Amino acid sequence: MGALINDISSGATPKVDENYYTDASGIPFLRVQNVTDEGIDLSDVKFIKRDVHNSMLKRSQLKKDDLVFTITGRIGSVAVVPSNFEGNINQHSVRFQLETQITNIAINPRYVAIFLNLALGQSLSMREVTGGTRPALDYKALYSLKTILPPTNIQNHIVSIMLSAYAQKKQKQQEANALLDSIGNYVLKELGIEMPEAEKKKRFVVYAGDIEGRFDPVYMQNMSKIRNLKTPYPLTPLGKLLTEKPQYGANERAVDGNPEADIRYIRITDIDDYGNLLDDWKTAEAIHSKYLLEENDVLFARSGSVGRAFVYKNGFGKAIFAGYLLRFKFDPEKINPSFVLYYTFTKIYKLWLQSIQRTAAQPNINSKEFQSLEIPLPPLAVQNRIVVEVDKRLVDVAKLRQEADAIVEQAKERVERMLL
Repeated sequence: MGALINDISSGATPKVDENYYTDASGIPFLRVQNVTDEGIDLSDVKFIKRDVHNSMLKRSQLKKDDLVFTITGRIGSVAVVPSNFEGNINQHSVRFQLETQITNIAINPRYVAIFLNLALGQSLSMREVTGGTRPALDYKALYSLKTILPPTNIQNHIVSIMLSAYAQKKQKQQEANALLDSIGNYVLKELGIEMPEAEKKKRFVVYAGDIEGRFDPVYMQNMSKIRNLKTPYPLTPLGKLLTEKPQYGANERAVDGNPEADIRYIRITDIDDYGNLLDDWKTAEAIHSKYLLEENDVLFARSGSVGRAFVYKNGFGKAIFAGYLLRFKFDPEKINPSFVLYYTFTKIYKLWLQSIQRTAAQPNINSKEFQSLEIPLPPLAVQNRIVVEVDKRLVDVAKLRQEADAIVEQAKERVERMLL
């Protein structure tokens, strides 16, 4: 790589408590999670002020066709900076500007990024890692990385193979996302609910008995919509469906887990927006039996990713739950816990969530507020029918995502065979 690099600079991270950051009107400030083999991902990006970008972080400004290379955390992920992109990087990445050619071979930056993102390229990167407690790549290691540089026409062919694979993956992901988005509408349709039209009036009526200590207009208007829902089924507060009082999770210290032996410690970050339990997990240093989860316990995130939900099944192995989660135990004769989870996919639930949560330094909802959530309560047979259909759709979503990942992995394997 030392022969290919024309210029290199590392990023820096301004202190959070200083006045360096801003809203989406600022400059994208890339962290490790924003650097992927498919390109720069801005779905969860931070922003810095333009004057910080042009002064303190001027040397790490990103330019067209620069490579952004992660050197700590998820080491060795590489993205190419696209045209008309303005951004910067933190200290966990470096930016490369490559030579245009070497030994009469023109260099395609996208090919170099593809090579470094292959299993082959990443294994070469990991061989150069230094540091014990915090593994990293320093400049010396980066310059010593080995690459395979075929003729330009082969580079371009490899780029076309991978761009095609990423496009096919994106298409599969869009199909999966569309199917996911359909779930909330399906649930509402089965419950006979239509989303209320957005009111264009600037004034609306609230009765004193409905205020309950809240006076802000967004809350009152949204709650008015929810209370006026037309549904053939009774709206029932979650608190009336419980077999015992909701319980707050354990504030234990998490450590790396052994999936074959340890009791899992479920945190908010272990659950995605659709109630799936993610693969990366921790265990707690101390285990208290009162926090052990049982079949069909429902967890709600009460802080941070507020409202995110999860239904625990015995197939996940033994687990306890973290302090930012609330456990609900529902009466099995009245409600299917998965029905509660799938109701959280609906726009009505999200409207309620937007209205009820307190937006302090960290958004939060308490147990009493969660218990006040009113949901349409059809007979168990109807709930079970909804759960069966949603389960089927979620299986189809998982299949589409697996197919999407397989397309890219197969393309990468094909490229490696070409190079070797």
